[in-house]
Amino acid sequence: MSKRPIIQVLKIVLPILLGVFLIWYSLSKISISGLLEYFKNANYLYIFLGVIFGLLSHLSRAYRWLFMLEPMGYKVKMGNSIMAVFAAYLINYTIPRAGEVARATVLTNYEGVPFQKGFGTIVAERVADFIVMLLIIGFTLILQFEFIFNFFAEKFNPIKLIIAFSILLILGFLSIIYIKKSSSKIAIKIKNFANGLIEGALSVFKMKKKWAFIFHTFFIWAMYISMFYITTFAIKDLGSVSIGAVLIGFILATFSIAATNGGIGSYPEAIVIAFTLFGLPEDPSRAFGWIMWTSQTLLIFVLGGLSLLYLPFFNRNK
Repeated sequence: MSKRPIIQVLKIVLPILLGVFLIWYSLSKISISGLLEYFKNANYLYIFLGVIFGLLSHLSRAYRWLFMLEPMGYKVKMGNSIMAVFAAYLINYTIPRAGEVARATVLTNYEGVPFQKGFGTIVAERVADFIVMLLIIGFTLILQFEFIFNFFAEKFNPIKLIIAFSILLILGFLSIIYIKKSSSKIAIKIKNFANGLIEGALSVFKMKKKWAFIFHTFFIWAMYISMFYITTFAIKDLGSVSIGAVLIGFILATFSIAATNGGIGSYPEAIVIAFTLFGLPEDPSRAFGWIMWTSQTLLIFVLGGLSLLYLPFFNRNK
């Protein structure tokens, strides 16, 4: 058996196994009855508002997609774009990144958009989202610089920390020089990735509706943060959650989605790590993570499932 099929299997199996382990770990830290009590006593008005913000972000993503398809001469129906987005999110819960392939396939089957072109727009979208995520991380580092510095200063000797940071900067600088001059496979991959990011970012400014695209990109992420923040009010025992805790919790939770299928198991634990850094109690933090993940997952399962069922009927004349 060649290495490639083994790697492909591991890409599917490992996130599932990690998710199962993290579910077990999370539920071993809080009793199921205790977790259900938090669900029972939660303020569902704030959970509902969080779901609405999440829904708005998904609809905005579907609408933003049209701006990328129009310059190529494709007038895609908004309904197909919306259902393709929700179907993609749902499918990502089964096989990581399979949703993006499915999303492009929907347009190929029902709108006649060549797969390569449809998939290319999705990749460009991801570049835009990645850049905004970097901006959020950068803003958080600036806003919480003192907290982050003090945290590491408590854990490590400040002088050693400064030396380590200086070494990392030097190594980073030397790595950039090496990658630019090297012709190794790894260096070429990194250069292609970096060039893709730059090309994708610059391509936005060549769009006819570039400002609308940029607006919706920031709107999507504003809704993501808003749905996270507003849902914290659903758990009375959390008290007042600072903006620093919200931002760091949001960043870790976002990365957790890439660790396991749809963030199953990893999402609540990422929030626990972030919130406890700010002195928030562990059980309410874990309960919030599960409530947040469950509410948004239900939204995807319901609308993603309906999208997969309704797509053939919506396009019955095709």
